[in-house]
Amino acid sequence: MIPRLKGLVGRFWPVLRLRTFLLGTLLFVAALPGLGAIFLRVYENALVRRTEAELVAQGAALAASAAIVARGIPMQAVPLEDTQRYHERKTEVDLRSSPTLPPRPRAAITNRLPDPAALVLARQMMPAFRETKVTTLAAILMLDRHGVLLNGQAGGRSFAMLPEVRIALGGSAVTVLRKNEGYVRRYPLEWLSRAAQIRLHHARPIMVDGKVVGVLLLSRSPRALFLGIYEDRGKIALGGVVILGLLFALTSVLSRAIVRPVERLSQATRELASGRRVAARQSSLQVVEIRALFHDFEQMADSIEKRSRYLRDFAASVSHEFKTPLAAMSGAIELLQDHGGDMALADRERFLANMAADARRLSRLVGRLMELARADVLVREPDASAPVHGILASMADAMTRDRFRVNLLLSEPSSTLVPAVAMDPGALEAVLTTLAENARQAGASRLEVTLTVQDDDWVRLDLVDDGPGIPEADRERVFDPFFTSKREEGGTGLGLAIARSLLDAYGGVLELLRSPQGAHFRVLCPKAEDHTVRVAE
Repeated sequence: MIPRLKGLVGRFWPVLRLRTFLLGTLLFVAALPGLGAIFLRVYENALVRRTEAELVAQGAALAASAAIVARGIPMQAVPLEDTQRYHERKTEVDLRSSPTLPPRPRAAITNRLPDPAALVLARQMMPAFRETKVTTLAAILMLDRHGVLLNGQAGGRSFAMLPEVRIALGGSAVTVLRKNEGYVRRYPLEWLSRAAQIRLHHARPIMVDGKVVGVLLLSRSPRALFLGIYEDRGKIALGGVVILGLLFALTSVLSRAIVRPVERLSQATRELASGRRVAARQSSLQVVEIRALFHDFEQMADSIEKRSRYLRDFAASVSHEFKTPLAAMSGAIELLQDHGGDMALADRERFLANMAADARRLSRLVGRLMELARADVLVREPDASAPVHGILASMADAMTRDRFRVNLLLSEPSSTLVPAVAMDPGALEAVLTTLAENARQAGASRLEVTLTVQDDDWVRLDLVDDGPGIPEADRERVFDPFFTSKREEGGTGLGLAIARSLLDAYGGVLELLRSPQGAHFRVLCPKAEDHTVRVAE
């Protein structure tokens, strides 16, 4: 299911430029608050609560005025200092959780007559009601303590059946949401606004000496969402312009810091693929990951160039090494074909012997080249471990002959713990055997191998022979493939190159040190974890 869904998305997903993708992502993120304000009704809910707060303030002011008028308190009797404590009143309605009641029904006919005292109070408050209604556009109705209307066209009828009126008659103020019966849609997008279809109804009791003498019923439609946006159009437009400007500036910065370096790196990669090395110029606005990518690219380019140079030199060397014996064999074959019948037996045998020697040399070259190829592409095994002391002992026994002896020495006391090295045993044995054979072929009679366990993560092997040593002019080329001073004795010049490649594959080091006499090779092998062997010297 998931692979098919991924395939369907990949089929229709547009391939965009990175700049376009960054700009689109930033625009989408910037638009999220506006989308949340519309679809999550955050802004619209704030408008409704603001309308509720206005209704509550109007109702409180009018109810307090009515209570003062009902008491008949003269103005001079009111104390000048206000010692009452204030507290903030929380809003009651919420578009997401408050229920929306049906439209307010018509007032019911009742046989109860309006309370005369409340009727007189309503007539005294009517001027204040009219002035307030002109400014706030709120409908203001006054009821007596039984819920009978005292003003309006339905005066004399009852609203006692309304739940908000019953709560107010009980002495508490309440605000409810009701559907707006007279709502008419004017704009195509008004369906997005839930507040356009509702009306707030606030009922507040008029309290005199702790008793309810009447109820004020105020109602008003909240400001519609688009009306509120239109009223704040200047601020919204300015904010939109500022946000767009910041988005374009941020996109430009990201483009210079990410997109341009990636494009330059892509161009440098194409140039490198075509055989030309072009340095990728980094941007002045750098990012850690992009800078690391440039560094990795330069390392890769250096490795490719080094490998290409190595392959060119290697191919030239192989061609030269194969050309000499092949030319000799070809010449000998032509002489035998042309003059074999007339040639003396000794000459014929000499030519055949030379051809056999060249064939053996070619065979050794092919074998050594295969070993070098395997060493160059060798992949290190993560759990490789080799007992270095045991391999040294086996190598010493195998290489010790009448005129050549291998001595093993420990730089530590007579009994010590020798850690294993993180190498394949066969690879380590091949390296040590190659170095010992090199010393024997150079004319040495003794090879001393000193094993040192260093305090860091290395095991050091120093191989020092008593041979004639390596000439100063050859020290820089001793590890080059096909370089040998024993070509007549059958040397291929690949032994030290193979040994170094094997050590490189396992993170080891092979180096040639200066010595007063003979040759001094140093081998550094990484220690293997949790592998230690106790040996006795």
